Amino acid sequence: MPQPNIYVTRRFADSGIKALKAKGYKVTVYAEDKVIPRKELLKNVKGCDALLSLLTDQIDEEVFKAAGPQLKIVANYAVGFDNVDLAAAKKRNIPVTNTPSDKVNEAVAEHTFALMLCLARRIAEADVFAKAKKYQGWSPNLLNGTDLYGKTLGIIGAGRIGSAVARRAVGGFGMKLVYSDMRQNVDLERLYKAQYMSMEKLLETSDFVSLHVPLLPSTRHLISTSEFSMMKKTAFLVNTARGPVVDEKALLRALKTKRIAGAGIDVFECEPAIDCDVTDNLELKSFANVILTPHIASATIEAREAMSMVAAENILAVLSGKPPLNPAK
Repeated sequence: MPQPNIYVTRRFADSGIKALKAKGYKVTVYAEDKVIPRKELLKNVKGCDALLSLLTDQIDEEVFKAAGPQLKIVANYAVGFDNVDLAAAKKRNIPVTNTPSDKVNEAVAEHTFALMLCLARRIAEADVFAKAKKYQGWSPNLLNGTDLYGKTLGIIGAGRIGSAVARRAVGGFGMKLVYSDMRQNVDLERLYKAQYMSMEKLLETSDFVSLHVPLLPSTRHLISTSEFSMMKKTAFLVNTARGPVVDEKALLRALKTKRIAGAGIDVFECEPAIDCDVTDNLELKSFANVILTPHIASATIEAREAMSMVAAENILAVLSGKPPLNPAK
């Protein structure tokens, strides 16, 4: 009996690939280190028993049809899975999995705090200032920032990553914590004295607002003009979740009118483009009080290896007749 074929849409941390090959499976990896073109994806998935995809791949009915009826699983190398048509997969009884792990949670939480610290202490501005040889000596008014200590952090989405951010906020920086979610998180309240409140109240209360929600129809443009109008003018927004959770046009207006103090953005509404509309003369990169990173919140060696293994373990489970370990739902 022939061994299953696994198709991987891009090269990444190879621990999972090694685990699949050790099982004797035939593993084919797209040769180039870039997003696989649609035409290549449709051609290369033909006959595969498992597809290991990335969040940059749109996996839909056309892909399922191109792969063939033997396809048994789509293992998405990401915590999110909005790039996969779950309804089309369900119609064909193909399980879809994602790659949550403690390593990913901690990596994203660390990056969230890196953005908060950079915003509060104006690190990026100071770096540019110093490298431009503008520093002429100490001054009591030079690049004054703001403390994290004693400030209120509002977490929207108090799941695994939101909770990891909360732990750092309270235990490491002495911040006050408020949160908003579909349901209360009693552990968050017990461990960190977090206050559960509506998103509207949270926006009015918080000095820093950090987003940790998945991209769903209900969370698209969750933060838009009305939400920015509720925030303190001294507040900062941090988004390490998904780009379309924030209405980019509304964010640009809020920055231009100084409605908020700044933003730390790791994900973008029109990725891979940083700005959806470059003709409006309002670009995120033009604001000194905006920190931009290119979707790297989970980009640590440890997190990438963990994601690779989780994806492989899901494939190994399904191809051996067991249920998936991390079904996307």
